Amino acid sequence: MAVRSGRVCAEAVVGAALEKIEAQDGVIHAFLEVFAEQALARAREIDARRNASRPLGVLAGVPVAVKDNICFEQGKTTCASRLLESYCSPYTATALEKIIEAGAIVIGKTNLDEFAMGSSTEHSSFGQTRNPWDHARVPGGSSGGSAAAVAAQMVPLALGSDTGGSIRQPASFCGVVGLKPTYGRVSRYGLVAHASSLDQIGHLAKTVQDCSLCLGVLAGYDPLDSTSSKRPVEDFGRMRATTHQKQDQIPPNSLRVIGVPKQWQSGSTDTQAWAALERITKALTKQGVEIREIELPHAAHAVAAYYIIATAEASSNLARYDGVRYGTRARLMPNDTLETLYTKSRSQGFGPEVQRRVMLGTFVLSSGYYDAYYLNALKVRRLIQQDYDLAFAAGCDAILMPATTGPAFLLGEKTTDPMALYLEDVYTVGVNLAGLPAITVPAGSVVCGQSTLPIGVQLVGRAWCERELLMAATVVESVVEAFDCQNI
Repeated sequence: MAVRSGRVCAEAVVGAALEKIEAQDGVIHAFLEVFAEQALARAREIDARRNASRPLGVLAGVPVAVKDNICFEQGKTTCASRLLESYCSPYTATALEKIIEAGAIVIGKTNLDEFAMGSSTEHSSFGQTRNPWDHARVPGGSSGGSAAAVAAQMVPLALGSDTGGSIRQPASFCGVVGLKPTYGRVSRYGLVAHASSLDQIGHLAKTVQDCSLCLGVLAGYDPLDSTSSKRPVEDFGRMRATTHQKQDQIPPNSLRVIGVPKQWQSGSTDTQAWAALERITKALTKQGVEIREIELPHAAHAVAAYYIIATAEASSNLARYDGVRYGTRARLMPNDTLETLYTKSRSQGFGPEVQRRVMLGTFVLSSGYYDAYYLNALKVRRLIQQDYDLAFAAGCDAILMPATTGPAFLLGEKTTDPMALYLEDVYTVGVNLAGLPAITVPAGSVVCGQSTLPIGVQLVGRAWCERELLMAATVVESVVEAFDCQNI
């Protein structure tokens, strides 16, 4: 808005962003590639348009970071994998095209877990990303680079992807807002596939208001994506005119009933996550919001179902990376066969975590195991979706739960135990299985050792009801701001 009004010039905004990246990213390593010259040239174009009184988009001059599994015809699209380290996309993803058309300026591509398979951004082939709050800790994953870039104030907005919590979990760890839209709300064209029935492009920002503005740009039908919905898109940006409420006043008709799942509360070891949530529910109750315990009876099976479905789809999607059709080709010896070429290329190109998931996915799809694993997982997926449907049918405006099991953990703490890392997704994967929209909002901070770390809560909404979800998130955001003002 400042650039559109002429209060600041886009070139100055981009220059400041580049200075912050230069000063901080040597340690944090949020970016894999920075487009300094191109970004400055784009900023000068926008300034020239404004000086000529030509119309500007709603994101004019906003520096944006892009997760490096989203295709961009500028630079490389590596998915943080050696297999694609030299790949240059010939086209730009639809979501990114929309952002650019709205005036945003792409600053660079951000780090991620290889092929978006991970929850810590430690599984990147090009080095781990560090949490801006404590450099000894992870930023979350797989959109850890995007979350860290926003948290460190290198950029105000970043695109990510969410397959099982890959936007919402790092948003919690880094103290920013992260939105996963309804499956089909935002085009997936140009998003390198991990698990096609679960993947969704979303974004991270500092405030719910900024997220709503960006969603208004991203959302909409795309004929290039067969899963893209033709449902009409609301003007999510209009929320700005209705959400500037006092901290003790709920916007009218925005939030009446919040559902809180009781499955995880009894005997939960995630004391910090639930303490943050309880503090918010008490404040909401004082403001007249009804907090209702709800049943998600199949939630305990979500992680198991997710890791069967996601690995099966990943195995299928990544079969094309064989050194012949796609990806870096291994060097062969004179007597090597075609099978040896495939084996060497995939073994050298894929990292350990991707190899693990591909093998798991191949196993659950294999003859004799398909019905026992994959087919049963699909049945559980349907039951999980029904659980959410029943909760909303009972009158809940949104469902509130932790986004993570606690604050960010230490680098290397869980890399030797894949199961412990997979269980980090316990609160997030069900949303992807059900295809629902969800948003992580900062919920304050907790003391962990010598560090003060952010922690977030997650709100889940009805399918296609992002506007109502964003309004509810605004209420929670205002409650947390009240806590901060009171220094609680």
